[in-house]
Amino acid sequence: MPAATTANPAARKVTRPRADALRNRERIVTAAREMFTEHGPEVPLDEIARRAGVGNATLYRNFPERDALVREVVCSVMDRTAEAAEQALAETGDAFEALSRFVHAAADERISALCPMVAGTFDQHHPDLVAARQRVEHLVEEVMDRAKAAGQLRTDVGVGDLMIAAAQLSRPPAGTGCLSHDRFVHRHLQLFLDGLRAPARSVLPGTATTMEDLRQP
Repeated sequence: MPAATTANPAARKVTRPRADALRNRERIVTAAREMFTEHGPEVPLDEIARRAGVGNATLYRNFPERDALVREVVCSVMDRTAEAAEQALAETGDAFEALSRFVHAAADERISALCPMVAGTFDQHHPDLVAARQRVEHLVEEVMDRAKAAGQLRTDVGVGDLMIAAAQLSRPPAGTGCLSHDRFVHRHLQLFLDGLRAPARSVLPGTATTMEDLRQP
């Protein structure tokens, strides 16, 4: 019994810093997402720390280099958009509703302003980035296949078509006034989603675009 009594306070002392460290990391990622969207990926890290309400040492302890922070922001955004679709599917069982939730969540997360940042300065094949990207792509493909099977989604569109259109409609590049476009985004995305519904009212030129098509040089 005495041994157990002394163990519990020690465990609490270990747990509390971990929780604080996690909250600090989340604040840094949130602040970075906002500032990358507003100003682009070259915003000073010291300013990100200031907005997050943490010291510079805390930021650099979590993210020793800018690339690591950009990658974490992009991965977290992709994870949250995937979770939005998964939650919609679990709540409604409606594949098209899950697809709609994903598209609107991606816009709210400003994914089209953030994802191009991965193409510039760091390893696009980092395991964390690959895993987050694959999760999103597989989920969207599954949801689209289910919506097609249910007769909700036109059959002549692919995952690549959805990704391109959503990116083009949701945000301009970071730092180019993207926040001022918020009042238009969801309106235009809903028009796009309505155009995806079956039965199709027109014949699309070309063939459905896959993610593999988008990766071709």
